[in-house]
Amino acid sequence: MATRRERKRGTRASPPERQWLKLLGTLNEFQARLCLGQRALELGRGGISRLAALTGMSRPTIMRGAAEIAGGRAVAPPAPGRSRRPGAGRKRVEDVEPRVRRELTRILDETTAGDPMSLLKWTNRSTRNIAAELTRRGCPVTAPTVGRCLRELGYSLQANVKSREGPQHPDRDAQFRYINQQVKRFLRAGEPVLSVDTKKKELVGPFRNPGRTWRPRGQPETVLLHDFPHLGDGKAIPYGAYDLGRNEGFVNVGITHDTAEFAVESIRRWWRLLGKRAYPHATRLLLCADAGGSNGTRLRAWKLHLQRLADALAIPVSVCHYPPGTSKWNKIEHRMFAFISLNWKGRPLVSYQTIINLISGTRTRTGLKIKAALDTTDYETGAQVSPDEFERLRLRPGAIQPAWNYTLLPRG
Repeated sequence: MATRRERKRGTRASPPERQWLKLLGTLNEFQARLCLGQRALELGRGGISRLAALTGMSRPTIMRGAAEIAGGRAVAPPAPGRSRRPGAGRKRVEDVEPRVRRELTRILDETTAGDPMSLLKWTNRSTRNIAAELTRRGCPVTAPTVGRCLRELGYSLQANVKSREGPQHPDRDAQFRYINQQVKRFLRAGEPVLSVDTKKKELVGPFRNPGRTWRPRGQPETVLLHDFPHLGDGKAIPYGAYDLGRNEGFVNVGITHDTAEFAVESIRRWWRLLGKRAYPHATRLLLCADAGGSNGTRLRAWKLHLQRLADALAIPVSVCHYPPGTSKWNKIEHRMFAFISLNWKGRPLVSYQTIINLISGTRTRTGLKIKAALDTTDYETGAQVSPDEFERLRLRPGAIQPAWNYTLLPRG
């Protein structure tokens, strides 16, 4: 009785051929090609057509195997465990259609989170959902293809605990969509968009810094046994401003307290050093910030000093806060802070000048450049904003979630 494969191909195999076909199924492509080439030479005229009908292998492949056997050019596979040379076989869909990577990058840009202390990145969308979105955009791919591209872009599969820092706010997704819309609108208009945040505070002195660096064998750099603050020169408070449109950053390193005044002064310094030259015709400024810390949503001093900044720049300053518990989605975390941490890992931060040099020397393959400056101002904590001062602010609430989205209009 003919097998299903034989009935489908319209060719009936003899009993010896059936045993031979079972053996053929255990071979890889390289071995099967040579085996069929040898068999075709033995059968003679019409052998290639019959073998193609029996096995489903293409005639050119069988002819190639026969030519290799006849000419003595049959060689072993290029490398152990491979049946093809590197680069052989069907091209990957992302290589055939470069638009796949571009669209994938755009999708991930809105849903990427990262660890500020490493290059670890992840996304809160599944590969199946991303594949469906790419297909909708005219780039049909499968979920495994998306997974391979994600790994090549430096993403990893993270457990849920890594992508959720606390209870989810009911308006969380709506706020993310609103932030993405505002960022795209500002960037299309050529206006500055900054992602701002305070990096982890660092002790200054001969203290251990996690990580390893290349040094002469047997000559590790010695540091103090205990990280007692009084044994060092103080603490460094890096407040960063990352320009999303130019892939450029600025870090203001404070030495006293992380206050709202210090945060806004850092943005003001960014404008003086970088922003004014990069955006000479700017008509507005967008800040993307966390919901807590020195730029928190409930901090009146933050809004007061932003009002003074808007007055000084004579342009509106808009703010979009990330929902509580989602600081890892702030772009500055994985686009700037992560690379700073990698650049100074294993190096004791023995002085403020060392910190400034290491931050300024941070570079990436994507062209990231960072400037850093030391801020020796003594910022006072506990500053109060009177009701009269707060009433004089030209604070315009946003269309949705006014506590998270607002604009400070310049006065006068």
